[in-house]
Amino acid sequence: MIVREALPAEFDRIAELTVASYRDVHGGEVGGYEAHLRDVATRASASTVLVAVLDGTVVGAAAYVPGPGGPMSDFEDADGCGMRMLAVDPDFQHRGAGRALAEACMSRGRSDGRARMVLFSTGDMRVAHHLYVELGFRREVERDREIETEAGPLLLLAFERSLR
Repeated sequence: MIVREALPAEFDRIAELTVASYRDVHGGEVGGYEAHLRDVATRASASTVLVAVLDGTVVGAAAYVPGPGGPMSDFEDADGCGMRMLAVDPDFQHRGAGRALAEACMSRGRSDGRARMVLFSTGDMRVAHHLYVELGFRREVERDREIETEAGPLLLLAFERSLR
């Protein structure tokens, strides 16, 4: 498994696997969020999009968010960094891609001198929650937040991990 920065030629593949991953987790439906999941070019302009490559195939992706204040940042923590849209192609799950991507994001945060990583997840993403706990993240209930979606309110669960 190799983790590296995504190439623009891979953006379509990243869009497809991200949508497939989110549909898999959310029972086939991602609603209006699909356009956002597919917009890898905008994501790459506001963060670092990393890919996991297995035997020459891009099997997963995640966005490393270097700090607060940018369009991909969903946190206010001045010492924090983030990870967004961690996704693994459903056909390649349970092979270590999600872990490798999360570890690469944490490594970038350490290199950037960040004190902690903050991320948000939906309640349906139980497999991801298990991975986050294994990687040393803890739930930060006081950071949970509710957002409004076309399907109604959605609770985003906060996780945090020290990078020191």
